[in-house]
Amino acid sequence: MTVVVEKPSALAVAEFPRNALAPWHLRAGALAVDVLPGAAVVATMALACFTVPFGGVWWWVSVSVGGVAILLMLVNRSLLPTVTGSSLGRGLFGIAVARRDGETIGPWGLLIRDLAHLLDTISVVGWLWPLWDSGRRTFADMLLRTEVRRRETAERSFDAGKWTAVVALGAAGLSVAGAAMSYGAVFAPDRATDRTRAELDTQGPKIVAQMLTYNPKSLHDDFARALSLATDKYRAQLAAQQDTVQKGNPVINEYWVTDHAIQSASPDRATMLMFMQGRRGAAPDERYISATVRVTFAKAGGGRWLVDDLTVLTKPKPPPGGGR
Repeated sequence: MTVVVEKPSALAVAEFPRNALAPWHLRAGALAVDVLPGAAVVATMALACFTVPFGGVWWWVSVSVGGVAILLMLVNRSLLPTVTGSSLGRGLFGIAVARRDGETIGPWGLLIRDLAHLLDTISVVGWLWPLWDSGRRTFADMLLRTEVRRRETAERSFDAGKWTAVVALGAAGLSVAGAAMSYGAVFAPDRATDRTRAELDTQGPKIVAQMLTYNPKSLHDDFARALSLATDKYRAQLAAQQDTVQKGNPVINEYWVTDHAIQSASPDRATMLMFMQGRRGAAPDERYISATVRVTFAKAGGGRWLVDDLTVLTKPKPPPGGGR
């Protein structure tokens, strides 16, 4: 009886050897997972630092979050491998860093290796060197005598997939929060200030003209309207001025703004200079006058603009060239 023994086919695929050198694409993927989330947070917070007021609360928040992101990247790359055997990215791709003699590398060695990667970054070609090097080493690996190997059966450690998703979502959330912080601290107030300028450029002259214009025939209504255009702070002062007018001999007092300029503005306050012309009295005692005032506006409830202060810089006088 003859026993036929089949020889293995030459086309059979060999099992991947244990602790084989890691291919370049796995190393690149692991580096991206380890670095990109933290780099995105650091970049966002750095940009935020340039937009928010220096030394303010939001500036310190940006610096603190960026600093924590850098610290966590260092912990992941240098300390976590001593506990789990690999960093988050290397664990996800089933690879690990070791010394060429087989000895494990400690956290300080991993930290120095990451610093040595500056040579790879500066030269650029250092990151590509593993593509043709027999030991698949970067310049940092050559200096520290390290290499990156496949873990046994390329198994993921410590549920790296779940933690990668957590880190990616956290980094995305912090980046969005940093962008929102910049918008809320700088761009939103700037846009609100632009709206203030646009609104008061139209409303400011009308408000002041209505406040200063009155007619003896409708004095009570005119004064009530003027008081409704003032804040609580300025209303008492305006009421005292109205009492003085009422106790005297009120005459027609009409003003209109011929020119104005906004000196300063914020989302809820603004100061304007106004050059005004008007007429006082009735014929035949009517005379034309001009005056310059500085007016501070404050935004009240409902988005209404009210006069918070009014200072006469140039008292009413006949315009140049005379007048009746």
